[in-house]
Amino acid sequence: MIAMTRIDGGRRFAALACLAMAASLGASGCSGGSAHEVDPSRARDALVTALDAWKRGEDSKSIPAMTIQDLDWQRGAKLEGYEILGEGQSKGANLSVQVKLKIAAAPGKKAVEKPVYYLVGTSPSVTVFRDTLRR
Repeated sequence: MIAMTRIDGGRRFAALACLAMAASLGASGCSGGSAHEVDPSRARDALVTALDAWKRGEDSKSIPAMTIQDLDWQRGAKLEGYEILGEGQSKGANLSVQVKLKIAAAPGKKAVEKPVYYLVGTSPSVTVFRDTLRR
């Protein structure tokens, strides 16, 4: 048999207040503030800056004002051209932008066109990451 104990009114209120506070903290997350919204115009400019640097043959670390991650670029692939498809879609702190890349192939072979997505953030810092989960 389970023994039941009676909780007086003050303790019951304190217990309910603790539960309510725990529930509100869980619902709000641990960030302590709202996420930074992306600046779409600045994000598109950052993407163009990054892709133009790749096309010129520069290293992905050549733009110190940005953090750039693209495995093809970092592995030494040569970018012959690119086409940004649309304005992109805001996804909270990032702008998701579809791009058609034209990657150079081995000599004597045709360049490969590759549709990809980039996630570009503008705050608190500028980031350009290939979205490897979308194809």
